[in-house]
Amino acid sequence: MELADMRREYTRGGLRRDNLQTNPVDQFNLWLSQAVDAKLTDPTAMTVATVDEHGQPFQRIVLLKNVEEDGFVFYTNLGSRKAQHIEHNQRVSLHFPWHPLERQVHITGVAEKLTAKENMRYFTSRPKDSQIAAIASRQSRRISARGVLEATFLELKKKFAQGDIPVPSFWGGFRIRPTSIEFWQGGENRLHDRFLYSREGNEWIIDRLAP
Repeated sequence: MELADMRREYTRGGLRRDNLQTNPVDQFNLWLSQAVDAKLTDPTAMTVATVDEHGQPFQRIVLLKNVEEDGFVFYTNLGSRKAQHIEHNQRVSLHFPWHPLERQVHITGVAEKLTAKENMRYFTSRPKDSQIAAIASRQSRRISARGVLEATFLELKKKFAQGDIPVPSFWGGFRIRPTSIEFWQGGENRLHDRFLYSREGNEWIIDRLAP
């Protein structure tokens, strides 16, 4: 298999300025709803890129849990590697790869922690096993074997068999306030369509970018 020879044409149609919403969050919600309607696998899955204190970038897949006018929300263990990076550098990049629709969305922004009230509202809405897993797993820490994690999970499941599970202090969410949002639509002959929304004050400026 020659990787250099692997290619295909993007033929699902282009993207024109007249098709765009004035607000990029509205445009994102439109594309997200189309990805859901197309029954894509994990349409809310996004790459979250952070940078550590040495300037080393890291990426991982996280599920988007809310879209608001002022940002994109996800939740994590606040002791995780990504959370530690954000503590050092709040600038974050998000990427949504909707390959079957020949679309990508790239977001740059600044992360801020959610309030305790916001964390509690979402945590209590999760399935109970997911709540327990959030407590059992000290994300990104080294463990000797999977059995240790499973034993902790079962122990906590027994402990919380009755009653509510408290929101752990080391768990919470981040809101990524966007500074730029780029929409990419594949085009024939590699003439892709790219539109970049950049925030200037309270306004969004739209530029077409060369592919």
